[in-house]
Amino acid sequence: MPDDSSARGDLDAVLNRDCFCITLDGAGLRAAIEAQTRDADLLAALLSARPHLFSQGPVFLSSRDLSAMADVVAAIEAAAQSPAYQATVLEWAPDIARADLGPRGVFMGYDFHLGPDGPRLIEVNTNAGGAFLNAFLARAQTACCREAEAALGAPLLAQFEPAVWRMFLTEWRLQGRLSPPRTIALVDDGPQDQYLYPEFLIAQRFFERQGLKAWILDPAQLRFAEGGLRHEGETIDIVYNRLVDFSLEAAEHRALREAYLAGAVVVTPNPRNHALFADKRNLALLSDPSAAARWGLSPDQQNSLTAVPPTTLVTAQNAEGLWTRRKGLFFKPAGGHGGKAVYRGDKLTQRVWSQIQQGGYIAQGLAPPSERRIRIDGEIQSLKLDVRLYTYRGAPLLLAARVYQGQTTNFRTPGGGFAPVFVLDALD
Repeated sequence: MPDDSSARGDLDAVLNRDCFCITLDGAGLRAAIEAQTRDADLLAALLSARPHLFSQGPVFLSSRDLSAMADVVAAIEAAAQSPAYQATVLEWAPDIARADLGPRGVFMGYDFHLGPDGPRLIEVNTNAGGAFLNAFLARAQTACCREAEAALGAPLLAQFEPAVWRMFLTEWRLQGRLSPPRTIALVDDGPQDQYLYPEFLIAQRFFERQGLKAWILDPAQLRFAEGGLRHEGETIDIVYNRLVDFSLEAAEHRALREAYLAGAVVVTPNPRNHALFADKRNLALLSDPSAAARWGLSPDQQNSLTAVPPTTLVTAQNAEGLWTRRKGLFFKPAGGHGGKAVYRGDKLTQRVWSQIQQGGYIAQGLAPPSERRIRIDGEIQSLKLDVRLYTYRGAPLLLAARVYQGQTTNFRTPGGGFAPVFVLDALD
């Protein structure tokens, strides 16, 4: 552990480099998670099959960086309310995104890399998974030092479940519903096959504790009939949408799409939420100071958007120049998710580049991730990390990190996975 001579302003970096303590109460975590599901044996088996879901140690973050992250979120939320911004992003969005039914999108996820100049926003996700799991993970931590002990009593964690329930009720009311909801469906393609299926089981029990009847469903199990979205003869009031078909275009999603467009069900997050926040083409706007100046943002909000790395849409006209500068760029599909089909420019092959330059990609300035050093089987290894701030309507819900090796987060790294974040107060 570092001694007290460490400069407090850089203590987060020192601890991420030199703290090798195991703070996770693994047995307590598993017991707490299993107690929250109908089938503890099933969940135990699922967790055993996911050995790299949780990291054994925390990530440390300065309160200064957390404040900067919150400012970035506030600036983007303000931009998304601007008619000028909306008009621009909806030009490239699918038609279904033009319908504004009210909901703002639950569990927004803002992903950051940490650097010497502060946090850099890498992307925004509208169906950011892991929040329920990370809430349990944070509760299962023990302090490894006095700095960590001071950070354990995070107010976000204490208010997590009440805030989540208020969030879903707000979405319900924003679509004009007055009577309380009775039913909810957690929807994804083949949910039992998803890596984060344990979280679906936890969320199901959470909603049941609020008095809702809750199902975990594949969209193919839904029907739009008699003016409602139905499952086994019952009407579904809310869909907690975990699909990565962000515009509900797939044939097997037809019933959900029709019910959504008819306003017969509250879907959150929905296609409009994705179009306004998570389409990666939006990063080209958010990183353009001349565009931000037209959205009515304050000077401080415009300055916060400098945390978005310079981003460009890949076109036939600029492809040659981007190829020349590829070593300083990261290429992502505009509608991508989960780190799929993303490429560091210095790793690109001509074959992959021939596909990218056909369009549908962005080129983002490299913002290298910081590192968390951990001890695995007695050997110290350096892993990459990113920090995710879960929010609703700009308000923070929870903070978490992901520790990994490779180009993107993958939950395949020994010692990696979700990690709690200990926020360290700066010295006056």
